[in-house]
Amino acid sequence: MPNDLKKRILTSVLLLLLFLFFNFTFFFKLGLFLITFLVFLEFRNIFKKILLKSGNTNIKFFILNILIFIYIFLIFTISSIELHDKIGSSILFLFIISICILSDIGGYIVGKTIGGKRLTKISPNKTISGTIGSFVFSLFSIILFKFFFNNNLDVGISLVTFVLLVSLVSQLGDLFVSYLKRMARIKDTGSLLPGHGGFLDRLDGIIFAIPFSYMLIKFI
Repeated sequence: MPNDLKKRILTSVLLLLLFLFFNFTFFFKLGLFLITFLVFLEFRNIFKKILLKSGNTNIKFFILNILIFIYIFLIFTISSIELHDKIGSSILFLFIISICILSDIGGYIVGKTIGGKRLTKISPNKTISGTIGSFVFSLFSIILFKFFFNNNLDVGISLVTFVLLVSLVSQLGDLFVSYLKRMARIKDTGSLLPGHGGFLDRLDGIIFAIPFSYMLIKFI
């Protein structure tokens, strides 16, 4: 197994354990705030680098900071709390996180193993085979939760459809952040997580999948 894949899987497991700890304790809101704060700082750093290259860092940077703050601290945070505390349960929240993590691991493993045609110019490492791998691996979340929690998750629609849609949004979030990094001409959003870079490198799909899942469950 390649060393970077080992780091990626290890980091994913550690993050999942971290989410497990916060998910089933009263530390959930504290942990959520700390994570969103770090993601906010990394987003802010990306946009600062992008605007520095364009020679405009004042008004646009101020407006972008407000927009990032609204999305991260209001839309993402509130939808996370709603999913965790009100709509479903802590298990449902963890289920959505696992979809994103398995989707990311599947895309990496299949993309590196099979390779093939590149998916988009935005990220040269993203391949069509990797995208298919993301969808396939994300479906394992259903088996895992049926086996470990024996829980019949109610998301309002077919579980398979729900998982594939969440995986799709997670992958689009990953592509969006990759596009921003390309514009900023940076490889990673930070260096806190071995094998991933920054928190945003690892949570790029999750911060979009959580609000999407909330709206999907709430309004369907």
